[in-house]
Amino acid sequence: MPFRTDTLGQGTREHITTISPSAGKAYAAATNDPLTAHRNGDCAPPVFAVVPVWDALVEAMAGVTPEEHLFKVVHGEQDMRFFAPLTPGMQLHSVATPIGVQVKPSGTTVIVKVESRDDAGALIVEQYMTSFFRGVVDGDGDGESAPAHVLADAVKDNTPAAEITQHIDDDQTFRYADASGDRMPIHLDAEFAQAVGLPGIIVHGLCTMAFLSWAATTTLGDSDPTRLRRLAVRFSKPVLPGQDITTRFWRVGTEGGVATYGFETTNPDGDVVIKDGLAEVAEE
Repeated sequence: MPFRTDTLGQGTREHITTISPSAGKAYAAATNDPLTAHRNGDCAPPVFAVVPVWDALVEAMAGVTPEEHLFKVVHGEQDMRFFAPLTPGMQLHSVATPIGVQVKPSGTTVIVKVESRDDAGALIVEQYMTSFFRGVVDGDGDGESAPAHVLADAVKDNTPAAEITQHIDDDQTFRYADASGDRMPIHLDAEFAQAVGLPGIIVHGLCTMAFLSWAATTTLGDSDPTRLRRLAVRFSKPVLPGQDITTRFWRVGTEGGVATYGFETTNPDGDVVIKDGLAEVAEE
């Protein structure tokens, strides 16, 4: 069955969640986040913003995707814009809207946009999740694409503004599953992961993204969690428990007091695991 493009633009019901300090602290610990504000629970790590909207994302995706295709999905891209920190006690009012379906020769992408606002209606986090359904090429596409974030090859010829290597712990996926609620078996069951063609347990894409959020904040934002304004990634190869990942950031411009960096993340073999990365960091 084709994807339901007639539901594009129809938002979900409003999902209301309260940010808890213990949940934010648990997420920071599960992603090896060293920032004091996150470790102490003063504010939640930025990528934690996915956790309270997960039900809304699933609801929006289900409205577009035929049930028989749901288990063919992989996480393609994530783009998050941060307008204010997630602080303890804050209530988030979130609505997820499927905005685009794109049919390609290798499969179909579905783009969902989520807006999370506070009680006063101020936008706190905006995010775009792009899911890819391998081998599904039925029907026609429609709607919008997610905002672009392409890292030009020429930029990588320049000297990086920053470089950081981070270690993924052997038990990282189990800790992340507890903190995020994402218990998909490819992250926890080696036999299941191998049965679907993976080398073994793989790290959650959003866990890797959380690592990159604190990489950008510590190397580019003087460890100030309020300075990260946008983080966008394209997942290109699985990260495995026990690996080191190395990220290189290149400065590509500045506008309105916010510096833009392109970045790329590689594994120890030099394979690119995150491509077309983009980080926007407020200047001092």
